[in-house]
This record gives sequence, structure tokens and C-alpha cells, in this order.
Amino acid sequence: MNKNQYHSISLANIRLNDGFWSKRAELIAREVIPYQWDALNDNILGAEPSHAIENFRIAAGEVNGEFHGMVFQDSDVAKWIEAASYSLHTYLNPQLEAKIDLVIELMGRAQGPDGYLNTYFTVAKPGERWTDFSFGHELYCAGHLIEGAIAYYNSTGKKKFLTIMCSYADYIHSVIGAQDGKRHVYCGHEEIELALIRLFQTTGEERYLELSQYFIDERGKQPCFLQAEPTFGYSVKTKWFDLTYHQAHRPVRTQTMAEGHSVRAMYLYSAMAALAKEKNDTSLSTALEKLWDNTTQQRMYITGGLGSQGHGERFTINYDLPNDRAYAETCATIGLIFWAQRMLLLSPDHRYADVMERALYNGALSGISVDGKKYFYVNPLEVIPAVAEYRHDHEHIQIERQEWFGCACCPPNIARLIASLGQYVYSQTSSTIYTHLYISSEIKFQMNGQSVVMQQQTDYPWKGDVAITLKMAESQNGTIALRIPGWCRQQQIAVNGHIIEELAIDKGYAMVTRTWKNGDKISLRLDMPIEFTYAHPKVREVAGKVAIERGPLVYCLEEFDNGSNLGGITLPSVSKLVAKFHEDLCGGVVVITGDARRFDDEQWGTQLYRSEKCSTKMVNIQAVPYYLWGNRQPGGEMTVWIRKE
Repeated sequence: MNKNQYHSISLANIRLNDGFWSKRAELIAREVIPYQWDALNDNILGAEPSHAIENFRIAAGEVNGEFHGMVFQDSDVAKWIEAASYSLHTYLNPQLEAKIDLVIELMGRAQGPDGYLNTYFTVAKPGERWTDFSFGHELYCAGHLIEGAIAYYNSTGKKKFLTIMCSYADYIHSVIGAQDGKRHVYCGHEEIELALIRLFQTTGEERYLELSQYFIDERGKQPCFLQAEPTFGYSVKTKWFDLTYHQAHRPVRTQTMAEGHSVRAMYLYSAMAALAKEKNDTSLSTALEKLWDNTTQQRMYITGGLGSQGHGERFTINYDLPNDRAYAETCATIGLIFWAQRMLLLSPDHRYADVMERALYNGALSGISVDGKKYFYVNPLEVIPAVAEYRHDHEHIQIERQEWFGCACCPPNIARLIASLGQYVYSQTSSTIYTHLYISSEIKFQMNGQSVVMQQQTDYPWKGDVAITLKMAESQNGTIALRIPGWCRQQQIAVNGHIIEELAIDKGYAMVTRTWKNGDKISLRLDMPIEFTYAHPKVREVAGKVAIERGPLVYCLEEFDNGSNLGGITLPSVSKLVAKFHEDLCGGVVVITGDARRFDDEQWGTQLYRSEKCSTKMVNIQAVPYYLWGNRQPGGEMTVWIRKE
């Protein structure tokens, strides 16, 4: 089967009606998007100022003032537009649409006659465009603006923003590329590569695909032009900001390990996967397999977090995964989800969907509070507030979610992910529909050219039961492919009440092939026991410890439930833990309780060291999903990994 036959389902053909995710998508539409609009306009008292909208007004010559914020401040507005556009698919909002139109009009007035659109280099650095590819983020911002324009066009059919960004992309194409007379450069922070592929898919214009391929092929050629830039190496000029930081140390097809800035890497790998699909490029696919294995088997946290070092927001070495100093930026985890989805479009394999699910329910969801108004930029797996507040090597750790950030890439990123979640649930070929995520939803698709409606109902992630119903005018031969998660030890599938005794499994998907007719029902049962998970012995920080998992969720202990000094808790060799749904906890949550032993600090006395072991006492512990931590008692202790006898 040609790999290019796999494709995703349009958001216009998907409706989520899920107890877990729909309320979050509604929260994004009702609370988060308006809140983030206020943040972009500096209307939230106590939050770090953004000035992002004001920068566009200054660039348009409508007000006087100075540029404020990060060099990539434009991207915050772009991602907000993208999130708002996705939400319009489900939650029609004429007032929001009108607000977006006003921003687009403003951007049109800020755009130069040659198509250039960037407030930093227009206002703060006029005459210096294309002089700082290491950290100037011009192409990065262009990429996010392009993605925002595509999302708005797909949602509303309005072309103005798309036209603005096509003009900008055409200008970029006129000055950068492989041809003689053009600049042979690429952005230090990847993003435009993926955006240009989406622009090609939207417009059909081959030059956008050609430019994306140029950026990917050019990266890593030596000698590297970045090294000649005054900004290369950042202000500190250390090894942490060398060519590996930009994934520019060697051509992408020869890279085998996830290196450098973790968000940049994820955006690059996502673009490589999208290009491999468009071009049927097996050399890219082969490189991506090696990068995937290294990233997910040697450099990823159990939560799906990426980037173990705060300095440089980057990867370090294999198995170096400290918990209390983890960076695990929310944007990096979201980037991993982007990459996983595009790997699934190359070839469905439950390895990709398992990681996508892990990252979604844990590392990404941790980045936003239950009420949608506070955010984590970094997502550690262990927090001791006094240590985080005092130690220099913990200075990046936030013990509470923040209302906004001066570098505010994460808040609109999590908003656009949740608002567009429907497009991650399924993919298909002409005769097969793949279910990657178990989320209650209804989709419309074509099977062998005939219209089919498929409804999925589930209480996932709390329960492993899934019911699927098919509606169609005529019977169709085809395959329903259901992912069997890697964490699931036992499963059962029945069609119209008849259990399938021998499942045909292909790369972790149960392939149910038959002549389907209107009203057919599929039931899937995934056993969801409580599991103790151990890390590779080379992950030294968690030697002798376990993580508690249930289904797709990683659990943690919080001080709120278990008191302080969580490091003094040990699970006995025979541990009986119980899962119970608490309806009144943060909208309904399965918590895990059980007995454990705890060091008796008071019995120890005042001696720092002594020859006898500390005595222990029996206690009852309660674990909650990791994504939930810090919502009930901001600023308390937290840990994912627990000692085990």
C-alpha cells in the first residue's frame, strides 16, 4: 500500500462529545481564548505584559511606541488566531470571528509592500531583516502566521489572511532558496518547514513544498552559515548553544539522536515526516525511525516530557532524566504530539499513537490549569518548593502555574492543540479507518467512495470500554482498525455481540475486516489495571523506584493528600492499590489509594547521620493523575517516582 494513501480526517467532519475532552474544548472556547486575548492586549492585572497586539499597531504606523517582548512575540498572536479558528468549527461565535477579522486587517496594514510581515524587525530593528537566523525567529514567526491563516481559512472560508501570508511566503521564496542569487539560509528555530507544507496542501502551489524541502535539505550542511552570525552561541557562547542546539550539526538524513533545543527538534521532525509523506522519501523515513527510537526510548520522560536540561531548554545524553530539574517544556510535548501524528500518517503503528496518547494526557495537559487560566512552562516530575526556590539549578522550576509569561509560547500552543484535538483521533485510507485515540466522537468519512458515519462512545481515560456504531446507506467492505495500547495486557472485541476469538493484529492495531452494514456495533474492552512501571536501569535518578500508571495516565503523589517529605514514602513489596472515581474532584477523577510505609522523622532525632536505619510507620497514600497536580494546593510538594521495597 502506498504510504501517501494515509490521511487525516478534516475537523469539519469531526465532532467531539466526550466527557473528558469536550468540556476542555468548551473551556478553551468559553474561557481560555477570551482570557488569552486579554493577555495579548495587556488587560490582565498582575500578569506579565505581552504588548503583542500593540506591536502590530506600532508596525502599522497607527500609534507611536517601542517594540516590547520577545523577538517572536508575533507568534503568540498567530497561535491565538489558530486556536480561535479551530474552536469556531464547533462553537460558532460571530463576535470572536469579527475580532479575528480586525486583527487580520491590522496585520494587512502592518505588512510591507513587498509582503514582509514582522513587527520586531519593522519596529525594533528596521533595516536588519535576515541578519539573525540563529535567534531572530523571522521565519519561525512567519510559519506560525501561515498556520494561523490556514486554520482561519479552513474554518471560515475567508481568504484575506491566507492571501496576506501567501504574499509573505512568496517574498520569502524570492529571497531564500537553492537558486543562484538567493540566500542559502534557514531558520535557527524550525517551524516554517511544517507551515509551508500545510500551505502547499491548502493552495496546491508547488513552490511552497519546494521551499520547505529546501529548508530541510539545507539544514546541517557544512560549513554552517549560522556560525558566522554575531548572535550564534547566544550571549553566553557556550557549547550548549552550538550547532546541535539548532539541529544543524549534520544533514538531517544522517542525524540519529535527538539533540539540542527540544521544541526546535520536534518541529523539525514533524516537518520531516510531513515531507517524507508528500515526497514518499524513504531516506527521510529511515532517519525518522532512528530519531523516534532515540527520542522515545532513551530521552523521553514517562509523562511524554522532553528536554532534561533547563539551560538551553535541551536534550542532554541518553537516560539523563532528572526529575526535580526536568525542563520538559509544554511546547516540546505538544511538538512530540505533532510528530507522532505525522508518523501515523506515514504508517500506522501503535508505537506512535501510544506516545501521542502519553504526551497528550500527561505532559501536555499538565501545562494548563483546570480552570484554563494558569499555565506551566516547564513540567518537572518532582517538586520540593523550598529547594526549587533556592537552588540556582532549579531556577526554571515553577512551583505554581502562572497567569502568563514574558515568553508566552506555551499558553496559546496548548489552546490550539485542545481546540484541534479531533484531527488526532482518526486517520484513514480508501477502505480502512484507524482509531488512534479513544475519545467519544462522531466522524463522517468515505469508505470505498461511500459516505459513512461512525460514532464512538467511551468513558476513557477512566474506563477501557469503547462502543462504536456505524451508519451508512449501503453495505461496504472495509476495515475498522482499533489500536490496542501498549499498556493493555488483555482486550476483547465483539461485533454485534459476537466476540472475535482470533484478532488480526497489524502493528498494534486490531484489523476488523468485513462487510459492514448500517447499525453495526463494535465493542472494545481494554483491561485497565493499576500498573507499577520501572525505568531502564541506566536512568539513575529513579533506581529502586516505580511510577504508578493506569491506562494512559501517569499518577503522582501530592503534599495536599500525603503530607510533606514525599521522598520518605515507600511502597511495600506486596502493594494493594485501589482505583476509585471521585466525582467531586476537579470535574471527576479516578484516584488511587493504598497502604505504604513512611520514614518516622520524629523518631530519628536531630542527628544528621547515624548507623541505624530509620524506623517506618504505615500510612495510607493517595495518588492523582499527574496532569492534575498543583490545581488544589499550588506550591506544594509533588513526585511521580516512589520508592518500592
